[in-house]
Amino acid sequence: MARNELQSAAESIEAASTAASDDEAAERLQNQAAKFEDYATAEHGPDHGQLARHEHILKDIAGDEGGEVADHIDDALEAITEFRSTLEGV
Repeated sequence: MARNELQSAAESIEAASTAASDDEAAERLQNQAAKFEDYATAEHGPDHGQLARHEHILKDIAGDEGGEVADHIDDALEAITEFRSTLEGV
């Protein structure tokens, strides 16, 4: 089920927040994880535009933090890409 990818993304982002060395980055990641948790259980999931904004934020944090944080974010981005392949449009 496509919603599993959103849950997987949330879990990877949460792991990234735990690994973050910067408190602001950790908080931003926790907010992102919460959004993906919401998406995973919502009746209607996110659209391409919403996901693109999340991807931009996650890539920005990964670039700043690097290391283990970036690895977890890469896992989340893979799950997001899988989910996006199930969406109509763009």
